[in-house]
Amino acid sequence: MTALTLSTAGAATLRADALVVGVAKGPKGPVVAPGAEAVDKAFDGKLASVLDALGASGADGEVTKLPAPAGLKVPVVLAVGLGGVPAEDESYDEDALRRAAGAAARALNGAKKAAFALPLEDASAVTAVAEGALLGAYSFTAYQGGDKKDKNDAPKGPLAEVALLGAKPRDKEHKAAAERAKIVATEVNVARDLINTPPNDLTPEAFAAVAQATGKELGLKVQVLDEKALLKGGYGGLMGVGKGSENPPRLVKVSYTHPKAQKSLAFVGKGITYDSGGISLKPAGHNETMKCDMSGAAAVFSAVVAVAKLGLEVNVTGWLALAENMPSGSATRPGDVLRMYSGKTVEVLNTDAEGRLVLADALTKASEENPDAIVDVATLTGAMVLALGNRTFGIMANDDAFRTAIHEIAEEVGEASWPMPLPADLRKGMDSPTADIANMGERMGGGLVAGLFLQEFVGEGITWAHLDIAGPAFHEGAPYGYTPKGGTGSAVRTLVRLAERTATGDLG
Repeated sequence: MTALTLSTAGAATLRADALVVGVAKGPKGPVVAPGAEAVDKAFDGKLASVLDALGASGADGEVTKLPAPAGLKVPVVLAVGLGGVPAEDESYDEDALRRAAGAAARALNGAKKAAFALPLEDASAVTAVAEGALLGAYSFTAYQGGDKKDKNDAPKGPLAEVALLGAKPRDKEHKAAAERAKIVATEVNVARDLINTPPNDLTPEAFAAVAQATGKELGLKVQVLDEKALLKGGYGGLMGVGKGSENPPRLVKVSYTHPKAQKSLAFVGKGITYDSGGISLKPAGHNETMKCDMSGAAAVFSAVVAVAKLGLEVNVTGWLALAENMPSGSATRPGDVLRMYSGKTVEVLNTDAEGRLVLADALTKASEENPDAIVDVATLTGAMVLALGNRTFGIMANDDAFRTAIHEIAEEVGEASWPMPLPADLRKGMDSPTADIANMGERMGGGLVAGLFLQEFVGEGITWAHLDIAGPAFHEGAPYGYTPKGGTGSAVRTLVRLAERTATGDLG
């Protein structure tokens, strides 16, 4: 993990491999952002003009490298775009700072140390820049370079150290902001690692073992139900999805408790470690990235760990519904009826609608503890990607105020989201002549239908929200901002912020 320090050194005196400064997009060209005054002075006050001559505009995420002039102790100055210049009475947008820091960190892949002289007006800006840099510095190289004879062919590691200039190491708020950023970014990157791990190595059993090892290290209580316990306990959803695989399912409970906690949250994550579609096999071209179908469980696990490391005064339980969805002679067939943990029966019309089946069992189990709220996270439907695209997750809930609060929290931490309805008229499409409910309904509004299915398994009177992260959980294009190619760790930051606001009673 990239190291983070708050440095009291000046931009002109700190020794590093590169010095990062911000540049905004002004009406007449690039504008040097606060924090870079000493750097601009080293350029004789002409840094903006030099950048303009090089074609830089200050656009969001734009990166321009230039040799450092005399007077600086670094060989390279990296100017990163912050987007538009804020109004006179406003500060730079926190996510713009986060994205800029991430883009800069990615551009400095392989460097030992970089100094970041971006605008740090307050502790929130410290969090944003630190978080962005640490998230942008991420790389997944565990399976690369193992047989390279020439070390020069080995993949470059991430930027080794980030030094924030302008922050105050002795200021309690700045110090706490930096520490929070380190914890949250570390756990987002852990989720990314889990998502990127090939499915032959991250089976349900292996994922459960990771949770157990982390729990032991941090003093968290971890309980694992294996296939025998699931069968005995009547977890028809998890067993029905997992029985076609040689790697049996698991239900993992990760519990964090605080002696002063007044509220409790349950996070439930879909953990399909590989999704072939089962008997309803996915078509060619749709299988290659299905290791990411456990992104919801990864987000839940990392969020609980982050909450524990932050020591928040709230009880949080994570439920990881882990299974591998494979076709075989023992696999669930379309037309089969499963008896769920709740006792309800489900007619399986499509075995590729498996996520809602494992979540249903976990939601019922989580409801037995009567938490103040349940939030489930899942790469659940392609329909949600069609509705909201690849960068925005959908939020459904049985309480409008709770749905709005989660949307606001997600926007606050820089995770794009959008509130979605649960139209009652779509429920009829899941009526089954054979069972209590079918796992499929109307094709149109499929993401909403999935939410309505899950709602059936939430305990009466419990506030619940469903995050469908099918779009942003796995990024197949070129990296941007602090978002890498591959697993993103979507929803971790939203869940952590929800826990923080719950702990302080600031949920609204």
